[in-house]
Amino acid sequence: MRSRLAALAVVLAAAAATAACGGEAVDTGAYDYLFGDPAGATGLGDSACRPELVVDGVVEFRATEGTPALLDDLRSRVLENPPALPDGDPYEDPSLVPADTSGVCAATFGASSYRLDTFADTAEADAAGAVVTHTGACGACSGFGDLAVYLEHRDLGDAVRACALLALGSDPEATRSCLLDIGFSEPCAQAWWYNSLHTRDACLVVCLDALNDPNHLPDGSLNPCLACDEAESGPVFKAVAGRTRRNSGIPTAICRPGESVSPVPHDAYP
Repeated sequence: MRSRLAALAVVLAAAAATAACGGEAVDTGAYDYLFGDPAGATGLGDSACRPELVVDGVVEFRATEGTPALLDDLRSRVLENPPALPDGDPYEDPSLVPADTSGVCAATFGASSYRLDTFADTAEADAAGAVVTHTGACGACSGFGDLAVYLEHRDLGDAVRACALLALGSDPEATRSCLLDIGFSEPCAQAWWYNSLHTRDACLVVCLDALNDPNHLPDGSLNPCLACDEAESGPVFKAVAGRTRRNSGIPTAICRPGESVSPVPHDAYP
C-alpha cells in the first residue's frame, strides 16, 4: 500500500511540474508554472505561465505591478552616479564586457535621488542600508528609469523588435533613436542597440522566418529567433546591461523557468 502511495506521489509531483499547452506538456521545472505574462505574443496560457513563483500551490513570490503611481515615482528619482555610455560595441571588443557580474545591485536613497552600487550579496547591501533592485552587478540598464520601462512594457519584445527592424534600412542610428523613444536611458538604449545589431547579423534569416510566430512553441520552448538571440547575444547583453527582466523579478511575454528568476520586489523603495 505504501509503495503504491509513494508511486502516486511521484506521479502527482511530475504532473505539477508540467502544464498542458496545445496538447503538449510544458516543462515548468521545480515550479508549478513558468514565470511570465501569458499575453500578447506569448503563445502560452496561464495554465503554463503566470507572473508569480508557485511551488505546490503556494505562492512564494508575486511580481510587482507596474502601476502609474509606481512608474511616476521611479522616473522622478535622480540617479546620482549614472553609468557611462558603452565605449564601443562589446560584441566587437570583448574587453568592454565586464568580467565580474556577480553580487547584487542595490540603491541607497536621498530625498529625491539615489545611487546604485554593487555589493557582494544581500547581507552586505542590508548592512550598508541599501535596497537590492536586481541580482548581479549594476550596469547600463540598472537605473530606475529603465526599471520603469521594463515594468510598463511586459511585451517589450514587440517594441524592441520594431526598432531592430529599422536597422535594415539605410540609417544605422534609427534603431538607437527608436529605443530612446521607448523610454530607455541612453546607456541602456546603447546596450539594446548593440544587442539588436548583433542579433541581426547572427540571426537574421531565422528571425525573418519566425517574424510572426508566437514567442513559444507548444512545448514551451522559445521560438527559433528568440532561441538564437538568447544564445548569440544574451550573455554579452546581460553582462553589459546589468539589469534584466529575469534578475529583477519582472514577468514578460517570454516565459522563463522559475529557477532563473530573482524574486525582487519594487514597490517598497523609501
